[in-house]
Amino acid sequence: MRAESMGEAGRAWVARLPDLVRELERLWGVEAGVSLAGGSESLVAEATLADGTQAVLKVGLPGSADLNAEATVYRLAAGRGYAKLLAHDPERNALLLERLGVPLSRHCDSTEARIRAICATFQTAWVEAGPGHGLMTGAEKARWLADFITEQWRALGKPCSAQAKNLALEYTEERAAAFRPQESVLVHGDAHAENTLTAEGSSQDMPIRCKFIDPDGLIAEKACDLAPIMRDWSEELLAGDTAALTRARCDLLAELTDVPTRSIWQWGYMERVSTGLVMLAIGQREEARQTLAVADGLVGVAPPH
Repeated sequence: MRAESMGEAGRAWVARLPDLVRELERLWGVEAGVSLAGGSESLVAEATLADGTQAVLKVGLPGSADLNAEATVYRLAAGRGYAKLLAHDPERNALLLERLGVPLSRHCDSTEARIRAICATFQTAWVEAGPGHGLMTGAEKARWLADFITEQWRALGKPCSAQAKNLALEYTEERAAAFRPQESVLVHGDAHAENTLTAEGSSQDMPIRCKFIDPDGLIAEKACDLAPIMRDWSEELLAGDTAALTRARCDLLAELTDVPTRSIWQWGYMERVSTGLVMLAIGQREEARQTLAVADGLVGVAPPH
């Protein structure tokens, strides 16, 4: 857990966790169970309500995992494409959520099946939210990415070409300028196969029904949410004609979501460069190499229109 790297404050929070959990059990009338995997910045544990309903208790690490924005997303979504929010305690930085199934990565073997399931979930999750919720906008995210890429590219020793870095910055400018509040929706911000979980209620039209967890939470154009799909599975894009394979993935996303290919391509490229830099900074050198190799391979490839 990241608390261990936060010194005395982190250790104090870990020491207080048992008391925090007991307080939340009394407050919400639940019984906490075993811890679940995937909580690097928070405690995530099974919970059982008084009526036997299965839920998930999440307690965020102060200073690292502020759950207020996450709670806002769950509240705005109201169960549409996201886990239902059962309770929120801002003071204790805690959430009580609907218990879902397994990550999509464990349910589907093929990349295309995962992509189709995530995009089907977007159709429910992309709800109009309007202004005034305190969430980052698409324009703000694009400008943040520009600053991050500029700073980290230099700090990490220019790990991809200057052309790739400059292309990503060019795209951030275009996406920031394209932001229109009236055309924006509630966006997850990091929807990938690990935080897309199976849910009850499959049908012939939707054989794999899923819901999202762990949202970053933005108000942005839909293409912003397709960036992680464009970014991930780099090894597949490097296994052949990188430009053609990337364009085919972009075309598939456009077909599944009715989102313009140009915006999908640009958000995906911005996210690819920024994530490659993050990976390198945290020591995931091989993943970073593949991610940035795709970015370099797409330099000079015109975005689709």
